[in-house]
Amino acid sequence: MKSTVGLIILLILTTTVFVSCSEKENAPINDPSVHISNRKDAHSYANFNEIYTKHLHLELEVNFNNNSIYGVARHQMVNLDADTAIFDIKYLEIQKVTVGDKDEKPASFIIGEFDSILGSPLMVAINPDVEFINIYYKTTEKCEALDWLAPEQTAGKKHPFLYSQGQAILTRSWIPIQGSPANRITYSADVTVPKELLPIMSAENPVEKNESGKYHFEMKQPIPAYLIALAVGDLSYKSLGKNCGVYSESELLDACAYEFVDLPKMMTAAEKLYGKYQWEQYDIVVLPYSFPFGGMENPRLTFANPTLIAGDRSLVSVVAHELAHSWSGNLVTNATWDDFWLNEGFTVYFENRIMEELYGKEVADILVNVEYQELQNTLKKEAKEDTKLKLNLDHRSPDDGMTDIAYVKGALFLRTLEVNVGRERFDKFLNSYFNKYAFQTITTEDFVAYLESELLAPNNISFNVDEWIYEPGLPSNCPKVVSARLEKMERLADQFVEGKNIFLDKKLKRENYTTQEWQTFIRRLPTDLKPERLKLIDSKLNFKGCGNSEIMSEWYVLGINSNYKGIRSEMAKFLSLVGRRKYLEPIYETLAQSKDSSDLVWARSVFEKAKNNYHFVSKVTIEEIIY
Repeated sequence: MKSTVGLIILLILTTTVFVSCSEKENAPINDPSVHISNRKDAHSYANFNEIYTKHLHLELEVNFNNNSIYGVARHQMVNLDADTAIFDIKYLEIQKVTVGDKDEKPASFIIGEFDSILGSPLMVAINPDVEFINIYYKTTEKCEALDWLAPEQTAGKKHPFLYSQGQAILTRSWIPIQGSPANRITYSADVTVPKELLPIMSAENPVEKNESGKYHFEMKQPIPAYLIALAVGDLSYKSLGKNCGVYSESELLDACAYEFVDLPKMMTAAEKLYGKYQWEQYDIVVLPYSFPFGGMENPRLTFANPTLIAGDRSLVSVVAHELAHSWSGNLVTNATWDDFWLNEGFTVYFENRIMEELYGKEVADILVNVEYQELQNTLKKEAKEDTKLKLNLDHRSPDDGMTDIAYVKGALFLRTLEVNVGRERFDKFLNSYFNKYAFQTITTEDFVAYLESELLAPNNISFNVDEWIYEPGLPSNCPKVVSARLEKMERLADQFVEGKNIFLDKKLKRENYTTQEWQTFIRRLPTDLKPERLKLIDSKLNFKGCGNSEIMSEWYVLGINSNYKGIRSEMAKFLSLVGRRKYLEPIYETLAQSKDSSDLVWARSVFEKAKNNYHFVSKVTIEEIIY
């Protein structure tokens, strides 16, 4: 079916129109063409059901003098008889649009009305025989995906750093793209950077710098736009095995290699469970502290936060999680952000199976227990409708669905299925699922139909699928995993509260217990403990300055609730250094909700000093909390 949008454009425009996104925001055009019909994704304007990108070639010049990327996005299209191609953009300066693989002809385009979540539709008038659409553009200071870091914000302190974060819909702020996960594309790129820096992407990557500063990249497997990723910095590389390794600044490289030494074993375990790794190479790049997540599963190149470098390999489950995404999320992808649990629920389940395979059931069960504790807090905090696995995020940011519901409730759903049908049968089903939908995007309804036809019906199994997916909260058949080691830590916390001197035990040292055991101990302590009692624990265990971000963030939340001001100096340093949203959000939230009004005043003063060290994702979250 032909779109009528191009006809409207051609009636309005007789010559090429150049309108920047910022101009559009200030002077909106009353244009009926922005009411786009047949949209299949509430978070994309693109008419990819009529015309879609098959391959994208990027020509990018990274300019650290003005913190901008000058780019050309060359879209090779498959046209199903449309006269208009619609792309998603946000805060981009569109300079011109041409058609043809040799830039033969200028194209008429218009930028539709600006939306604070979605950005704007970029509508290009085309003839039905047009195959190539070339969009010349420049990123602006409002770009939400790119984090430009000054040298002092890096480990080496000598060179600037740049990285992108595309999930969920931020890629459109640095590349004009059809921004729905339902549209998978291959891509290539020619990237120019200062010669003292190395660029790497979610693609085939170089492992050392060259003298020209010019690099070529290829991603030959089709991926959704949110997985296009770029990092540029003074990076070095170290191989960890035949097809895996780690990038970081040279100052951190040995520590990173030590922390991730088990990566080849993880890859072997993952393939043993759910089939061949289909992306050839698996590398990790450890970014500066401003990176807003623990990890991001960009194919071939996981982005990781340096908070994972704990020195004792205690946080490597995050690496197992990002590796698992190579199957669930990257290989089989949610078609819309309402189906986000398909990416993350499967990945948390898979991550736990990798950890069990490598480190044993006891360790895996500890991790499940800690996640279950966190889920209980989320269930109390979230609106009832948002505790369903299948969400309705129309007119909302897709980030609203990125909670423990998708991750942990989703994984518990799969764990419950495993308990009911048996592990061997369930593993066979998951292998068939990953093979059936490899390099495709699916909806929740696609999965439910496949589950019924391939697992439940053939085995005559009755299961409350609809309750798990479409109803709020946790169903009653959710299995409870017990951990003797965590129960011991809870008893230890209870004894401390009762006044027992638990430190008479000479083995009670921080290094003798895992991160997750100490998290459980801290979570068990009541929020009305007197500050001097917390000070006693710090004198013995130094939670407030131990360097382990998981433990420190838990301790700071408890300290705020208990009016323990002795943590403020270390907490300020932590909030100024670490940009990972998982840690920042609960700390700032607790400060904002504190009965002591001075805590909120203090939080705002710390944030104003630290906010330039945060990526847009974290910055916006914290601003919503404290202002």
